Amino acid sequence: MRIISGKLKGRRVIAPNKLPVRPTTDMAKEALFNILNNSYYLDEISVLDLFAGTGNISYEFGSRGTTKITAVDAHLGCIQFIDTIAKNFELHINTIKSDVFDYLNKSNLKSDVIFADPPYDLALEDFEQISELVFKNQLLLDNGTLIIEHAKQTDLSHLAHFSNKRKYGGSVFSFFELP
Repeated sequence: MRIISGKLKGRRVIAPNKLPVRPTTDMAKEALFNILNNSYYLDEISVLDLFAGTGNISYEFGSRGTTKITAVDAHLGCIQFIDTIAKNFELHINTIKSDVFDYLNKSNLKSDVIFADPPYDLALEDFEQISELVFKNQLLLDNGTLIIEHAKQTDLSHLAHFSNKRKYGGSVFSFFELP
């Protein structure tokens, strides 16, 4: 994977094969950040990266100037990898090793952008629970956005606060916002 834009543009990040991850493709990531650039000043927002995996999305935000990034993942190897890369690239990423659902139930950290990239084979009820917990616990700041990445076979348009979705190859980003 590579960092697409910002101060680290072009830098490659090679994740160990032993990590249980599926990084967001460069094409999908570039499209996502084009959308976000039109909505936010990325150097002024706070980001919560759920199911952070390799930290791919967190690095992209950090490269573009975001300094308030929290990355949550249940796998210790993923957290250690993110910590190492963040230190090497001098990025401000706070990592938390936790089951994402436990974290969402206990957290009171509010963010402008919450990005969730769970395993594509997660049960539909679990995808739904991500959105439900974010809004029930009021984890988005005013004008904030929840983005859930999922396979094209998964449809989240029936959920409360759904605003739109964008498809890129086999990946879909579903966007959720407060009215």
